[in-house]
Amino acid sequence: MAYLLVKNGTLIDGNGGPPISDAAVLIQEKRIKWVGRWNDMKLPNEKVNVIDAQGGFILPGFIDSHVHMMMSGNYHQELMSAPFSLKFYQAIQHMKRTIDVGITSVRDAGYTDVGVKEAVERGWVLGPRMQISVTPLTITGGHGDFWLRSGLDVTECMTYPTMPDGICDGREQVRQKVREVLRSGADLIKVHATGGIMSPTDHPEFTQFSLEELSVMVEEAAFRRGAKVMAHAQGLEGVKNAVRAGVHSIEHGIFLDDEAIELMVENGTYLVPTLIAGVGVLEVGKESGNIPAHALRKAQEVVDIHCESFAKAYQAGVKISMGTDAGVVPHGINLRELSLMCQAGMHPMEAIVAATKTAADCLGWEDRLGTVESGKLADIVISKTDPIADIQSLENPDHIVAVIKNGCMVKDLLTSRCNSSNATP
Repeated sequence: MAYLLVKNGTLIDGNGGPPISDAAVLIQEKRIKWVGRWNDMKLPNEKVNVIDAQGGFILPGFIDSHVHMMMSGNYHQELMSAPFSLKFYQAIQHMKRTIDVGITSVRDAGYTDVGVKEAVERGWVLGPRMQISVTPLTITGGHGDFWLRSGLDVTECMTYPTMPDGICDGREQVRQKVREVLRSGADLIKVHATGGIMSPTDHPEFTQFSLEELSVMVEEAAFRRGAKVMAHAQGLEGVKNAVRAGVHSIEHGIFLDDEAIELMVENGTYLVPTLIAGVGVLEVGKESGNIPAHALRKAQEVVDIHCESFAKAYQAGVKISMGTDAGVVPHGINLRELSLMCQAGMHPMEAIVAATKTAADCLGWEDRLGTVESGKLADIVISKTDPIADIQSLENPDHIVAVIKNGCMVKDLLTSRCNSSNATP
């Protein structure tokens, strides 16, 4: 059996405890066999390939709980003009950038085809492990309805046999649409419970879907597949409706009051804040000029409010799972979210836990991912900088010098390597 040993680094295992110096991680095929201090290790008699972390920091593979792998920036314009197949090839680049920053698992919040996920699982392309929601559910005229006032309907460019139209209104249409999306290969259901920043005809505070309709989604998803529901919910009433309906996670959560936060704590609802989304839209708009005026205006309105709501939720003990909305903002800047969470009050270790252990819990993968522990899948990141001392240093992809997914090295910037069976403590 093949063994891989990572040594000569400081371990931040994802559980939130103190870092462990002079640590070692022994990997057997896809799983972690042993974790601890190097001097306590007993090596197997078989050959062991050794990776020298060179004094760096060993962490679990990061998890982004909210991405869009087949989206890229101003997708309205691209979808109207680009060849249909181009987005599949673009996704290859998006996935590589995601891996390069140490994200080894993602939860896709819409518009990624089941074939992309399967191509990664078959090893045909390099990418993170995925949960996909296929098509977000939206009301007519809602956040996911891309009909433009010019009369053009971008939604038509996004619909094809394995990507059903997500527009539905009323209990029975909602129930049918949940079934269609699950049939298309979705692991979970994504719903737009409120308006949003990028959509042309609504506002983040607009409530979309009734409590009754949201409850049908949660009930149907659980009954059919044991699936959970993630809710794009930015406005206050929509957040409360979603939590009361039993959704698993609130995405964005821009407008939160004490009642909404209390409901989330009582129900164990996760918050996936995506603080970088509004900030990123403003930055891309300034740099490229390609962001529509309505999106820039709304992003400017809510950036500070979003940060304040996140800080209140964090202080109240809401479960925080890191997510970025990558695809709305550029892929590969995912770990900037950690800095933004820390600027709003989190300790760097807490931000790392939000992007590892808690994110794995949110995805229902806590038994296999999220921490560097014996028996779990060997997803490991090596940073040459200390993320506790300088969380912002993780924003530079060059500081992520190695990424291991399923026990295989998928990024390697280390300057030296020792392959030896005699690397005894």
